[in-house]
Amino acid sequence: MSVIPQDREEILRKRAFGHVATIGPKGEPQCNPVWIDWDGRYLKFSQTKTRQKYRNLQREPRLSVSVHDPDEPHRYLEVRGRVAKIEEDQDNRFINQMSQKYLGEAEYPWPQPGEERVVVFVEPEHVTQQ
Repeated sequence: MSVIPQDREEILRKRAFGHVATIGPKGEPQCNPVWIDWDGRYLKFSQTKTRQKYRNLQREPRLSVSVHDPDEPHRYLEVRGRVAKIEEDQDNRFINQMSQKYLGEAEYPWPQPGEERVVVFVEPEHVTQQ
């Protein structure tokens, strides 16, 4: 059973950005907005292997994701959890799904040569909400 309240799950399915906070190599926080997806068990986002966030999560799997409702900005969730798994994004399938959700475009428009994408699966452990 998920710790995400049922009346807040729809926020995670909307075109809402997740602000992902990780812990840097010297203990400093790092926070960046990302496109997110919720499958009822995992909060998912895309990342490239060259990013600091990916390296942070390899070393320290705990993270926090803050998401506010784009239709009602005073409603939000903060999801604390840990990385359950990281999978290769075969054929950019996941980032293309996120491109469709966030941009209305079937294919991610900004791939970089040689870019290796992964999908980060976050297991929610604690939630705060408003």
